[in-house]
Amino acid sequence: MEIPQILEQLERSAGWFPRTAVEAAVAKREELTPALLAILEKTIANAEEIAGGEEYGDYMAHLYALLLLAQFREVRALPLVLQFAALPEDVLEGLCGDFVGDDLARVIASVCGGETAEIEKLIVDAEHADPAGRAAALDSLLILVAVGKKTRDEVAAYFGSLYKGALERKPSFVWDALVSASLDLHAAEHAADIEQAYSDGLADPEFLALKDVKEELAHATGDPLEAMAENPYFTMVNDVVKEMNGWACFRDKRAGAEKVGRNDACPCGSGKKYKKCCLV
Repeated sequence: MEIPQILEQLERSAGWFPRTAVEAAVAKREELTPALLAILEKTIANAEEIAGGEEYGDYMAHLYALLLLAQFREVRALPLVLQFAALPEDVLEGLCGDFVGDDLARVIASVCGGETAEIEKLIVDAEHADPAGRAAALDSLLILVAVGKKTRDEVAAYFGSLYKGALERKPSFVWDALVSASLDLHAAEHAADIEQAYSDGLADPEFLALKDVKEELAHATGDPLEAMAENPYFTMVNDVVKEMNGWACFRDKRAGAEKVGRNDACPCGSGKKYKKCCLV
């Protein structure tokens, strides 16, 4: 499959997972990467229009671009991914819905090459970035710990700097994310700072109750990496085909396609029999 065909199949959702196109994209990594970067640039430049325009209702090119560049560990994508994460929350929601909470942190971690300076700038950028993307940036640091790119103590020390003044002392979801991330790190050393954050009204007790936080920190024993290892959220993006093939938007459509026989040509256009392609 040639590059124009790949891009055509990845641009919009047709109701099924375009496995052949994604596999071809992975195989043509070097040739396709500039086009994927261009897709992110276009999406960021036209974010409000794409997020709110009816003509873009089935647009998915940016999601494929984010995940493929993450699988490729493409560090040139980091500035664009962080610009994407800094978009207004309602625009991010319109562009990718649950992807923000489920996968954006994993994408950031996958394209940063282990360097966190730019990620840290986004986390504290209350003036230009909304909380959802900043929280994803914060969680990306946990993923770097989980995969061995950063140590637990390095990231815990950075969290300490956020509690001590680097993070603006105004209520926001970023504070909730910081408390949650501290629990994931078993960061009992920040117990007093966390309690102060609740006392100052910075963290939302409806999101995490202080008594539950205290209890969890008090019983946080052992290596936090062991718990992270059991959670697929704390992983890099490694296999776009495997991950996206399981997305509900594709499963739901496939569930309604029972009229396709096992030996019929797969509706995804791969040329393979259905039983050898999207039925798998």
